[in-house]
Amino acid sequence: MNASDIARKHFAAAIKEGTDAGYDADSLARYMLSEVVSSYLRTRSVKDVRSELSFVADNCDPDSDFPFMRP
Repeated sequence: MNASDIARKHFAAAIKEGTDAGYDADSLARYMLSEVVSSYLRTRSVKDVRSELSFVADNCDPDSDFPFMRP
């Protein structure tokens, strides 16, 4: 199991636990994102975290290629 598999497994479990408890998935995802940002800030600069989040936001469309990919 790789790191992506582990993260996906735990995220899915957290969403299930939360929705079973009556919370909506979007709110849970927002809180998870907040925890990720807090974790990043323990070891990375604000500028670096902003850059990471900007990259993710700029490339979140699953139907688009990354700018460095060739057709």
